[in-house]
Amino acid sequence: MARRPLKKPGIVADLDARKATILEAVVREHIDTAQPVGSSSVASTSDLAISSATVRSEMVTLEREGYLAQPHTSAGRIPTDKGYRYFVDHLQAGVVGVAQQQQIKDFFENVRGEVEDVLAQTSTLLSQLTSYTSVVVGAGHAMSPILSTQLVNLEARHQLLVTVFADGSVVKHSVTTNFDASHVEVAEASRQLHALLIGTTLDARVQVPSRSDHVASLVRDAVATLHAQQPTVDGEQVFIGGSSKVAESFDGVETVRKVLAILEQELLVVSLVQDILDQGLSVAIGSEHGYEPLSSCAVIVAPVTIDGHPAGAVGLLGPTRMKYGEAMAAARAVSAHLAHHFGGDERA
Repeated sequence: MARRPLKKPGIVADLDARKATILEAVVREHIDTAQPVGSSSVASTSDLAISSATVRSEMVTLEREGYLAQPHTSAGRIPTDKGYRYFVDHLQAGVVGVAQQQQIKDFFENVRGEVEDVLAQTSTLLSQLTSYTSVVVGAGHAMSPILSTQLVNLEARHQLLVTVFADGSVVKHSVTTNFDASHVEVAEASRQLHALLIGTTLDARVQVPSRSDHVASLVRDAVATLHAQQPTVDGEQVFIGGSSKVAESFDGVETVRKVLAILEQELLVVSLVQDILDQGLSVAIGSEHGYEPLSSCAVIVAPVTIDGHPAGAVGLLGPTRMKYGEAMAAARAVSAHLAHHFGGDERA
């Protein structure tokens, strides 16, 4: 699917205090009700001691400056993408509720299984926490640091290389030689491999020994075997949680159909998440992400970092009127717990 390049939001000029307060009131009420917001409602609920006529005048100005739109004549107003962007950029950091904190803690204390199982279950957790559709992207262990590696002697010319990555993956490779290796030589090669590879990733260059003895040959063969597998393990894994939330979040059958069609294309989902992260954003609103079918959506992302290396991301997709503070806090919390679960430095 062709897409426009992601547009990094420009710096939106600060509004004066009154206009900012009115815009925030409109955004918050529209998020809660999904309905256009009138001046009388803002006047009665905001902290400003001003008349509805004054509010109406300021709302006209905000509309002229592109922060609000009026969907129908004589109707109230709704935020535009620019209005939501201003709101998000000035939003105080949200917090995860006590019950949600406990739910996240209990989940990661009890979750078991292979990496794919954990990521899939995490996507379900994040959707349950927020009532939005979630996306969990695993970077694939080709980009994950190596925690440990061991060479095991099976036969004189057949060894097993077992590598444990920081994302929790355990990969086994068969290493064959054209000479008979003793148990002592395999044990020494295993020790050297561990020292050589610990903390590196599969795309890193390592200095293998150039000696001609059996131990050096074993080390070289093992490194070559491990790195030769990189193309087959470098693909991202994508897990979607709460796809049914799409129908609950959006008005219009056609919009729901378009969003679901995007979610079914894993490469597009990975590209979308990566584009947002590459721009240094945590939220892409409406047309900012460049995918026309998602023009009524907002996408929240939080990177997962393990030992300083990118190891994927978690994200949420919902309508532009999503509850940004709560959703961003939940994504950050789950990201931190996921990194910690797989042995990274992040702490929730």
